[in-house]
Amino acid sequence: MADQIPLYPVRSAAAAAANRKRAVYYSAAGPGPGADRHSRYQLEDESAHLDEMPLMMSEEGFENEESDYHTLPRARIMQRKRGLEWFVCDGWKFLCTSCCDWLVNICQRKKELKARTVWLGCPEKCEEKHPRNSIKNQKYNVFTFIPGVLYEQFKFFLNLYFLVISCSQFVPALKIGYLYTYWAPLGFVLAVTMTREAIDEFRRFQRDKEVNSQLYSKLTVRGKVQVKSSDIQVGDLIIVEKDLFSISAYVYAQKPQMDIHSFEGTFTREDSDPPVHESLSIENTLWASTIVASGTVIGVVIYTGKETRSVMNTSNPKNKVGLLDLELNRLTKALFLALVALSVVMVTLQGFVGPWYRNLFRFLLLFSYIIPISLRVNLDMGKAVYGWMMMKDENIPGTVVRTSTIPEELGRLVYLLTDKTGTLTQNEMVFKRLHLGTVSYGADTMDEIQSHVRDSYSQMQSQAGGNNTGSTPPRKAQSSAPKVRKSVSSRIHEAVKAIVLCHNVTPVYESRAGVTGETEFAEADQDFSDENRTYQASSPDEVALVQWTESVGLTLVSRDLTSMQLKTPSGQVLSFCILQLFPFTSESKRMGIIVRDESTAEITFYMKGADVAMSPIVQYNDWLEEECGNMAREGLRTLVVAKKALTEEQYQDFESRYTQAKLSMHDRSLKVAAVVESLEREMELLCLTGVEDQLQADVRPTLEMLRNAGIKIWMLTGDKLETATCIAKSSHLVSRTQDIHIFRQVTNRGEAHLELNAFRRKHDCALVISGDSLEVCLKYYEHEFVELACQCPAVVCCRCSPTQKAHIVTLLQQHTGRRTCAIGDGGNDVSMIQAADCGIGIEGKEGKQASLAADFSIRQFRHIGRLLMVHGRNSYKRSAALGQFVMHRGLIISTMQAVFSSVFYFASVPLYQGFLMVGYATIYTMFPVFSLVLDQDVKPEMAMLYPELYKDLTKGRSLSFKTFLIWVLISIYQGGILMYGALVLFESEFVHVVAISFTALILTELLMVALTVRTWHWLMVVAEFLSLGCYVSSLAFLNEYFGIGRVSFGAFLDVAFITTVAFLWKVSAITVVSCLPLYVLKYLRRKLSPPSYCKLAS
Repeated sequence: MADQIPLYPVRSAAAAAANRKRAVYYSAAGPGPGADRHSRYQLEDESAHLDEMPLMMSEEGFENEESDYHTLPRARIMQRKRGLEWFVCDGWKFLCTSCCDWLVNICQRKKELKARTVWLGCPEKCEEKHPRNSIKNQKYNVFTFIPGVLYEQFKFFLNLYFLVISCSQFVPALKIGYLYTYWAPLGFVLAVTMTREAIDEFRRFQRDKEVNSQLYSKLTVRGKVQVKSSDIQVGDLIIVEKDLFSISAYVYAQKPQMDIHSFEGTFTREDSDPPVHESLSIENTLWASTIVASGTVIGVVIYTGKETRSVMNTSNPKNKVGLLDLELNRLTKALFLALVALSVVMVTLQGFVGPWYRNLFRFLLLFSYIIPISLRVNLDMGKAVYGWMMMKDENIPGTVVRTSTIPEELGRLVYLLTDKTGTLTQNEMVFKRLHLGTVSYGADTMDEIQSHVRDSYSQMQSQAGGNNTGSTPPRKAQSSAPKVRKSVSSRIHEAVKAIVLCHNVTPVYESRAGVTGETEFAEADQDFSDENRTYQASSPDEVALVQWTESVGLTLVSRDLTSMQLKTPSGQVLSFCILQLFPFTSESKRMGIIVRDESTAEITFYMKGADVAMSPIVQYNDWLEEECGNMAREGLRTLVVAKKALTEEQYQDFESRYTQAKLSMHDRSLKVAAVVESLEREMELLCLTGVEDQLQADVRPTLEMLRNAGIKIWMLTGDKLETATCIAKSSHLVSRTQDIHIFRQVTNRGEAHLELNAFRRKHDCALVISGDSLEVCLKYYEHEFVELACQCPAVVCCRCSPTQKAHIVTLLQQHTGRRTCAIGDGGNDVSMIQAADCGIGIEGKEGKQASLAADFSIRQFRHIGRLLMVHGRNSYKRSAALGQFVMHRGLIISTMQAVFSSVFYFASVPLYQGFLMVGYATIYTMFPVFSLVLDQDVKPEMAMLYPELYKDLTKGRSLSFKTFLIWVLISIYQGGILMYGALVLFESEFVHVVAISFTALILTELLMVALTVRTWHWLMVVAEFLSLGCYVSSLAFLNEYFGIGRVSFGAFLDVAFITTVAFLWKVSAITVVSCLPLYVLKYLRRKLSPPSYCKLAS
């Protein structure tokens, strides 16, 4: 049906060319099956007008129209309209970047990746040169550090502008003041920035060195030797911990690729007769960052360094720039336009006399303080303080700030993309429920099961003892007996026995001598006691089941490829022979095992799996579906367990067919599956188990807090769909009242179209989608899918590859323009963490790779609540206030300069000379202004209690053009009052106008800081008085700077004059007039329209 629907996505030229090739091929094929396919491709290409009918994206289409294909392609029309706008705004940048990338690719041609032959233990036999096995998270090297940092700084308009201004002072005709007044601030800014970047880069170097210096055991002809991680080569035999030999063998492996779910290769041993040839698959591999639960593994190194799967799935670290920095960069451009306009007005009022263009440039230099050079210094130092506060917070111990440039991003997040295993969960399973159909056992009734198991095995032992006095033990007694209703005790016994037999778990006993002891004495050193036993399996679910059977009395004590032994409550050991094992696959969703009881020779086929896979296999029952739903609602992962007794003849028949199917060269997997399915009929349903993946501490309240803060949470995991859905429910990522829409598996555009339209009809429901379906949707309906998904309260993407995770992050950034945060704990999360605007890594069981690559590192998921609600919020609000105040400081002095120049017949003469300008931006006002980084509107406890306060920040109201214009008006008002006040009140002592106005200016700035502060800190008070003291003491030493115009004018500061009462009260009057109205307005606003934090604080 779906294939008949002519849905046409936006196709690339390559795809269109491929379609044309297919059409030519099928037309050449003549009549027959190919002709039908040709007609379909022809239909696709000829019906191009249907390309204009993609998904409906509006509600109106569902009211009167039944067709799914009637609305216009809104997204594509908008893209066409935006073509010219895109080129003007971003096109030139894109073209420049493309040219640079092209040049880099020409200079650094990548080596073509090829398949390889790897000789075991002989790296020297490798024909090709392979990359070093080293991790590198550094952004620069020795040669690129200075050019790289300078580029990153001067790409900001603010710094580039001041570089041009400073260079202009080398031209005598344009020189306004001393060179140091321009170059000293610029040099200080660059020194601070380079120092900070150098520290960050050195820390990255140290972290990389720590990881690359980890020691591994390498097997050589001389025995075991210790090698650094960075010295491991392709072909080395590495002993992965948790015998000396010589072998002539090699592995032929496919070329390095990104796919982590597949591997193809062959193993050949030449020193045996006949030579051994074995195929290798994903089951024979250990990827980098793999953890061995226990025991020892000897592996041959196939890929190293950049060719490993984890690195190929990791993007290069990028220089992240915060949204606040971009907003301030836009505001500085607006200030530059104001600067140019003001200079043009001055030259115009001057009448364009003389060399007016030189006067224009001099005015540009005079008013250059409109754009404050100290803005970057203050913000960068503020960022360093925020990072220090995060790392010193006792409520989130172990937090590390690895990127000190983006702490404000933590206060602007809208999307949080999180990994599941190890991030939301501990990856530790706990057995919670056993359901037998008529009776259910929970955590509080497990002792009943234990007593039933103990009684049944003691009864069996006594029966076996009685039978042994007779002739022979009974064989197949159960199959010959009439069917009667079993007792609860016998059903529990069979269920527990099935659970302890049907798995892929191996008990491991660590040797007392440790890993350094000799291998041949390992068995003698091993301790087989219960306390020393650990279980090893690929799935933690299976370990939880086997641990539970041990707790109720039936223990798995040993296992190898062909047998396993169980220990009963009385200490008796039962032996079973493993005849066949059918491992779990994502397609079958079940696993099975055929065992023979060596005491009775009974053959039993046990199987367990997901309810959707097991329901058609087991005998009819009326409770399975309902109970599976009940357990799923509790957030438990369910497994259905069943069995089937086989006679010797049935098994022999199966084995011959199974062996024949495995030797088939064509459609092997299908034939093997068909043979196994012949056994999977009318199986006896034994029980339903419920296992809980333990969540990290306080995950539920943390997720609820983030939701209340307006943050949308997407869970991206490589796990199965059922597992991901269970965790989404149990963690309350999806609330109990919300519906879940599980996106059907789609393989082509038609299916994707229909499924997206079905999902469009749903309202306020969470979306669960698999990676394969997601790939299809993004290929054909990228814009429509992202728009629909962004409306969901929560999204769960399962079976995601690392590259897909990073792609989803990028899509959200491009389509929504909102800030994203990614959090994870494993190497497969690194790409996602680096792609996000803000990456957070958790130090977990999967190593430190995610933590080292992240911008922020935390110990537990719950710490993210305080990191965002308290530190992120404070960082953003403080930087917004600091940035605007620094701009106000530049605007007010530029306003005074404009008034001064207009009074002196528009002369391009500076009001304040030399050190006064430097001192104004540094020692006179820097400490009080910078003390705003200690300000807070509400206490941390209040910010955690009311996460809704965080939601206001995402609107960006703390720093916007509106707030910026308010500060501009304040600056113009205060600058005008200070200058005109000085001229009016001191008309008789006009020579002292510099000292008068500058003193009032400093006092005004100190009072404005006090006006801005919301919560006083003792350091703020110290900063205010320190700055005032510095200014007063400097009056005695810098009197030559307080004259009007240049020093040569001969007007110096009269110390006797500034000590008069008239000077003091007139300066005070000017200062009060400039500040008092603002204090009144602030008080009235607090009373009439208080912000949300004021209501909470009161």
